[in-house]
Amino acid sequence: MTGRTDRWIIWTTTGCVALLALIAATVSYLHMHTLVASHGQPGWVAALTPLSVDGMIVAASTTLLADSRSGGRGQALPWALLVVGSVASLAANVAVAEPTATAWVIVAWPSFALIAAYELLMRQVRRNAMVSTGLPDRSQGPQPARPVAVVGPAPGPGRDNAGPYRASDGFSGGGAGGRELQRQAWQ
Repeated sequence: MTGRTDRWIIWTTTGCVALLALIAATVSYLHMHTLVASHGQPGWVAALTPLSVDGMIVAASTTLLADSRSGGRGQALPWALLVVGSVASLAANVAVAEPTATAWVIVAWPSFALIAAYELLMRQVRRNAMVSTGLPDRSQGPQPARPVAVVGPAPGPGRDNAGPYRASDGFSGGGAGGRELQRQAWQ
């Protein structure tokens, strides 16, 4: 694929996710507002509570997006906050629906569609981050190991640091030279 095609794909997916986010936020806000108000909370509490749930989802999502752009998969906290916020949003949507399976599916659909589309976007972002950093794309399964050319001496116990390092020499991992060798091996 060309860079132009890649950009078109990511922008199309991003646009779809943004549209789904707007739809899901609107529907979810309405349902959460109705639920909070029906439980006797004042109008300002009913107005702000949905924003706290959706705000947590947005904060967790953008943190995961930043992690994906840097090649990471995200830490436990943003994932936990995303899951808790999504479950709270889905629960509020279902709580105000008629008690039928059809009604539950209808009110849960916008949130489900957003979560699914967001994960598709994250896969694209992770893939692009891996390509741009030169790291192997782990989403396609295990990658074959690439041989690493080691250049320069590697200090170690009993070595005078003269001559090239050979795999049979062992690796102590100590000192700046050892860290440089480890960095080269990871690359």
